[in-house]
Amino acid sequence: MPVSRSPHRLRLAAALLACAVATACAAGTGGSGDDAPRGPVTIRVPAEAPTITAALARARPHDLVLVSPGRYRETVRVATRQVTLRGTDRNRVVVDGEGRRGNGIVVTAPGVTVENLTVRSHLQNGVLVTGLKKGDEGIGRGSDGYHRLDPVADPPLDGFRVRYVTAADNGLYGIYAFNARHGTIEHNYASGSADSGIYVGQCKPCGILVRGNTAERNAVGYENTNASGPLWIVGNRFTGNRVGMTIGSDYLEALTPQSGATVAGNLIAGNSAADTPEQADGGYGIGVGIAGGRDNTVTRNRITGHPRAALVLTASEDLPPVGNRMTDNVFASNALDAAYLAPAHAPGSGNCFTGPLGPVLPADLATAMACPATAVAAPGHQGALDTPPAPPGLPFLDVALPPAQPQLPDAATAPASPFGGAPAPVDPADLPVPTATFLADRSRDHR
Repeated sequence: MPVSRSPHRLRLAAALLACAVATACAAGTGGSGDDAPRGPVTIRVPAEAPTITAALARARPHDLVLVSPGRYRETVRVATRQVTLRGTDRNRVVVDGEGRRGNGIVVTAPGVTVENLTVRSHLQNGVLVTGLKKGDEGIGRGSDGYHRLDPVADPPLDGFRVRYVTAADNGLYGIYAFNARHGTIEHNYASGSADSGIYVGQCKPCGILVRGNTAERNAVGYENTNASGPLWIVGNRFTGNRVGMTIGSDYLEALTPQSGATVAGNLIAGNSAADTPEQADGGYGIGVGIAGGRDNTVTRNRITGHPRAALVLTASEDLPPVGNRMTDNVFASNALDAAYLAPAHAPGSGNCFTGPLGPVLPADLATAMACPATAVAAPGHQGALDTPPAPPGLPFLDVALPPAQPQLPDAATAPASPFGGAPAPVDPADLPVPTATFLADRSRDHR
């Protein structure tokens, strides 16, 4: 008896046969084609995908998501390893939070590069790189609802690069690496951050290089909390903030105490600007503050123009400053060049200063704390610093947008650049003391 075949089954069989022999099936609908083997590709936005999110949903390791100029009103989540997200024009590719969305770009996969674009006007972070599983919710923003890191449940993200990114007018941090290691943050610009322009937090050891960035008109230019070496903050410009930069230990985050950062070859100047978000006023007018940090090296920096103090070394709660070395820095036009304020309940030890110093606290600091340091614990000056009143600040969304910034070379044509490994160590002896106009071409002050 002949077997009957329905037209429907014949059409289905023919379609399956055609799909088996035609490579074009990989481009079909329904998503199954995305699992077919292929080499790295470039996915263009909006020509081939209407949004950055749609392009990333199609991306595989080593792909390049290349974004054309426009305003992209979306929170971008990068959850595929070894992807490169790049704008063709740093100043005209804008991920815009419109003062309504929490985060601009959230990276939760290793080996990702984010480059050559702008993120602005987010309620939390411009770019967040994190190993925390709830990173898209801005975890790590402080003590409100914060839970300590569980390194088993949330191992650190391993490997990242953020470069040639402009982060402006974001409610917490411009560029934020938290519970992440083995990364590079370079040639970025951050302004209008209500907390800090660039933040590296909660990694030990970090293996992170922060180089060639400009941070201005933030509450704090650069912040480093519970982030331990190897870690290099070198060749940056931190000027015109309320506070230049801070390094510290904090019980609200895991991995205390902080230790082993190298701060070298930076310009840290004029950090008492009024046209900044109204936060961090307790440290207003300070260039570099170290609180409860250990074995940090601060060398060959130019630290000038601070109405409170250029460099302050103190404790964080009961965590004393230990083994910090401040050598060969250039100071000018500061109310104090250095102040050692470790309290009696957490006296530091092994800290030392060398190089020309002007006014200091205590008055004998230059001789009593000369390098090599003594290991004997001793408190510092016990009075309060003379502090100029902090001026009223601005809402972070009202801080003026930055000037146009330099482009990543060959952004429209260069191949993908997934991050391939930890940065090479930096020898601070190879870095010159920067000039007073270092990276001025990137600053709104042009000086």
